[in-house]
Amino acid sequence: MGAAVLSVIVGYLLGSIPVAVLLARGHGFDPRAVGDRNPGFWNVKEQLGWRSAVPVFAGDTLKGTLAALAALLLSGGHTTGPGVVAGDSVVPVYLAVAAAMAGHAWPVFAGFRGGRSILTFAGGVAVICPPAFALAVAALVAVALGARSFAVGARVAVFGVPALQLLFAPAEVVAGTGALMCLIGLRFGQAALSSRRS
Repeated sequence: MGAAVLSVIVGYLLGSIPVAVLLARGHGFDPRAVGDRNPGFWNVKEQLGWRSAVPVFAGDTLKGTLAALAALLLSGGHTTGPGVVAGDSVVPVYLAVAAAMAGHAWPVFAGFRGGRSILTFAGGVAVICPPAFALAVAALVAVALGARSFAVGARVAVFGVPALQLLFAPAEVVAGTGALMCLIGLRFGQAALSSRRS
């Protein structure tokens, strides 16, 4: 079985671990039935507060990171000097992160009712292009402090990733990051349609 196929399988299974659902169940509720009905960090934070939601933040981010690291290992660990994924590792790593995001959005372990995959995307970017990830985190902190809004900082950081990645990777690789972001858009669109029907 090729590295790409294994990467997709590992990525999807990791992404399908319903961290928010499992944590919320311990507090007596299902995040898919309260708040914005999104089984992710933000909804859990709104229900339980920042401190209790930290495991969801970490878990959902690690899904993307671990999937990307597994694919990097399976594909021979090809990177450039600053640790940017390159060569024969590009396709398996991107497929693994896409699969982890799909697993988070449509998890086999939670009735295919998942979240938006933003943190899983971020965790994958940390492996795909570590320097761009570091700059995005810096932008998040700066904007969040300036605007006094974590949500605004997070949006700037996420949407800024492709531009930051262009400083370290060729445009054809950055296009893959754009494709990953389209998965987030697809999930948001699906959630919006579901809310209109309910």
